This record gives sequence, structure tokens and C-alpha cells, in this order.
Amino acid sequence: MLANIVRKPYEMILAEFEGSTLPDWVQGDGDVKYHKGYSRDHEGLSGGVVHVSLTPNPSHLELVNPVVEGKVRAKQDRLGDTSRSRVMPVLIHGDAAFIGQGVVPETLLLTQLPGFFTGGTVHIVINNQIGFTTSDPRDTRSTLYCSDVVKMIEAPVLHVNGDDPEAVVLATQLALDYRK
Repeated sequence: MLANIVRKPYEMILAEFEGSTLPDWVQGDGDVKYHKGYSRDHEGLSGGVVHVSLTPNPSHLELVNPVVEGKVRAKQDRLGDTSRSRVMPVLIHGDAAFIGQGVVPETLLLTQLPGFFTGGTVHIVINNQIGFTTSDPRDTRSTLYCSDVVKMIEAPVLHVNGDDPEAVVLATQLALDYRK
């Protein structure tokens, strides 16, 4: 994400892995290096500029969700974007974290409140099973899909096989069109 999507220079990423010692702090220089964020302006093919920002996230990965939503809403308010169309939040999750940490449903429950509404968030959930010690979903959650928690806000959920890149692109475009 840092190098290929947000285009953070490799030199900067690798320099952060070198680390440094902070004399006043016993723990060292902070969080896992790939949890640090980055932002930049990206020039599109049509010449337009889009600002892309990857928010730094702490080791408790889903904690970043309400932070992203708050940043997006603040940017929308600052821009006078009452249609909520100029800034869009995108959150990427692993399946274990999406279902296993309460901050996801808590953040979802804020979505329709006037002070928190951002126009919708595109959530990408990767079913990588990394967070689980069992391969049987019945031993990890009470529902068939980790995305079933989204039913509480009646948002559409698209399931697509990541081994089919064309299907992934189609599902992503459909989600963006729905959000728009």
C-alpha cells in the first residue's frame, strides 16, 4: 500500500526500518514501520489531481476506522462538501479483524448520524484467515460471513473471489458507483 498505491518512496520506507533510539523512551521509536501513513497528490490521466492519504494506524489495526471517518468528515466540512462527494473514505480490513474487533460495528453504527455521515465508506475485506487459529469459520464467528455485521446498517455487500482480478475490478467499480 505504501509503495505501490500511495507511492511513498522506497528510500523513506527502508530508512524507517533502520530505526532510531529515543533516549527518553524505553520502548524505542514507535509502532511497526509499515503502520506509518503517508499522503500525496496523484495526477490522474485526465490531468486532474486527487489527494490520496493512508492514515497511520496503530497495532490494534481496526482502531483506525473512526479516525479515518473523522478525518474524512472534517475534510468534507472544511471544503463545504455538503453532498459528501469530494472526499471518500476507503477502509481495508482482514476478515478476522473485521468481525473480531468491536470497533467495526461501533463505527458502522455512526454512519447515519448527522454529525458523522460521510456519504458512505467503501470497505474492502480480505478473507485471508490470518487472524484465526482455526480454518473453520464456525469456530470464529456466529455468522457465515465476516461481513454479516454490515447487515445492521442495511448496506450492500459484494463477495468476490480475489483469484479473479476482473471480478475484483467489477465489484470495486460497482461499489464506487453505488457510493456515488
